[in-house]
Amino acid sequence: MTGHGGNIHRASQMTGMPVTRILDFSASINPLGLPKTAVAAIKKGIDLLPHYPEPFAESLTLCIARHYSLTPESLICGNGSTELVYLIPRVLKPKRMLITAPTFSEYEKACKGAQKSEVRSLMLRPEREFDIDPEAFIKSMKGCNLAFLCNPNNPTGRLIKRKNILAIADAAKRLRCYLIVDEAFMDFCPDETVMPYVRQNPYLIVLRSLTKFYALAGLRIGFGVFPMKVAQEMRKYKEPWTINSLADAAARAALKDIGYQTRSIETMRREKQFIKSSLERLAIPHIRSSANYYLIEMKNAQKVIRALAEKGILLRDCSNFEGLGKSYIRIAVRSRRENRILLKELSKLCQAS
Repeated sequence: MTGHGGNIHRASQMTGMPVTRILDFSASINPLGLPKTAVAAIKKGIDLLPHYPEPFAESLTLCIARHYSLTPESLICGNGSTELVYLIPRVLKPKRMLITAPTFSEYEKACKGAQKSEVRSLMLRPEREFDIDPEAFIKSMKGCNLAFLCNPNNPTGRLIKRKNILAIADAAKRLRCYLIVDEAFMDFCPDETVMPYVRQNPYLIVLRSLTKFYALAGLRIGFGVFPMKVAQEMRKYKEPWTINSLADAAARAALKDIGYQTRSIETMRREKQFIKSSLERLAIPHIRSSANYYLIEMKNAQKVIRALAEKGILLRDCSNFEGLGKSYIRIAVRSRRENRILLKELSKLCQAS
């Protein structure tokens, strides 16, 4: 299955299995599920459904500002961070943009759709674990109006250290090229965020998602941190009411749930090590990851994807990422029980090949 991961409804139709029986390793969502505090907030928020939500999620904006020690006026919430990915080129109107390859496909779609922007791709090399060379990226930024960096990168999971992101951001300022750093998976390595540095750089923008770490994918919630002048322009184009009442309530509750955040990071550390050790035992090549997924390589990847899909186990076929071939698969880190099931099936297929 190509396209984005997480399409369990299509998988259910294809296999005849109910959605509840599908094991989804194609979408990188926290295996703990949404926080109980968020569930309670959703139930309580049902009474508000006859009423419109706040036009621009003002209460959630203040909650995010307090949680991350940010200025509320620099924040804009979105219906997932993808809404902001598409809004940014409508506002900034770039003529030429830079992305890496492989990376999240919506960056290119957003810029081509809004502005017919020329897209420049910096190809990442598998022999270097698809790491981004800051100097090469800075060189490629010359002549560009806008550049996207996904950190940790999707689908590789590779992290650019904060000092290197800041060096790129300084160069972006000199070149007058807006640098959008998409930190959708940064909650799994929070010490490397560059959100606090936006206020110092008028060309640095940071996007965050609350759907991955807090398992709120179905409610769609994210936000961006913008330089003040850019934030003011963004608000001129931003549609009202894109954050529904339940998403707003769940997000505010989740951000306050410190216990859930601690358990999530510990669970991910433990399960990532379990998967990594198992992949090494099975001699399945994989990329070291700072996120909650692994990019693996198998010669019979397409056969593996189809075979497991028939059993209701979804993997992310990465053949539609620019810079990757048909041998690459992304697998999410799930619960121990689910991870055991996946690795057992992978082991069978390795032995059969």
